[in-house]
Amino acid sequence: MTLLNEILGTKYPIIQGGMANIATGEFAATCANAGALGVIAAGGLPDAEALRAEIRRCKALTNQPFGVNIMLMHPKADDFAAVVAEEKVPVVTTGAGNPGKYLPRWKAAGIRVIPVVAAAVLARHLEKAGADAVIAEGTESGGHVGEMTTMALVPQVVDAVSIPVVAAGGVADGRQLAAVLALGACGAQVGTCLLVATECPIHPAYKAALLKAKDSDTIVTGRIAGTPVRVLKNRMSREYVRQEKAGADKMALEQYTLGGLRRAVLEGDTDTGSLMAGQVSGMLHEIRPAAEILDALWADTRRCLAGLAAL
Repeated sequence: MTLLNEILGTKYPIIQGGMANIATGEFAATCANAGALGVIAAGGLPDAEALRAEIRRCKALTNQPFGVNIMLMHPKADDFAAVVAEEKVPVVTTGAGNPGKYLPRWKAAGIRVIPVVAAAVLARHLEKAGADAVIAEGTESGGHVGEMTTMALVPQVVDAVSIPVVAAGGVADGRQLAAVLALGACGAQVGTCLLVATECPIHPAYKAALLKAKDSDTIVTGRIAGTPVRVLKNRMSREYVRQEKAGADKMALEQYTLGGLRRAVLEGDTDTGSLMAGQVSGMLHEIRPAAEILDALWADTRRCLAGLAAL
């Protein structure tokens, strides 16, 4: 098997997730220098020039490969798509839609395109459209989620396409990374475990909430409304789900989450903020540098694989 790091030129077969309002140019550079594919999130940015500034900041801080994540439902997605082509970003990951209309321009600019998928049918379609790889993201992940678990989704996507498949959702230690490699993935995208990196630019109260979380302390809001998002349980998320089950309309529900992620990230609002996090939150026990997190993740993976090979 060809691992993701051999494809992308990174030290480890790991992508840092493009977390809106969190994955800045500086944090992406930190993760790139630590061995992963660092990714800048366009999702929380107001316009194309803000994205251009983050890209240039990242370029100034690393000579390693990095990428940009574009949420295709963002109102500025067309502008973001143009900027990554102009700046010749090495890799673009996408979510919440089909990036097909951008692929010709991105490919012409020499960009590797790796969309996030939640179903094998979309993976097949994107392979035909020219995607270089896909990220099969299970419902265990934080933020916007699909229905299928990583364990069920990844092997079905692997069987459906001939391009590389990256696994996402539920990967925070070497056992889990070894498991997705066994499922046929060439690497993993991780996000939640990097939220407790020393360099991660979220409020200390957000990090403290992650460290306190137990295995069942996440909840998915918006499943009924068709906009599922996994967050830590708090007053906002519990009330959202209560109102959702009671039949509140979509506009009313949006008021609960409006600006919630920004409040959590910047202000440390752990009561009414949207504390996006995956189900691996209960596995986070300390704050340490991103390089230590990634080094340990890969070292543990190799030990786990060696142990399995000895069986």
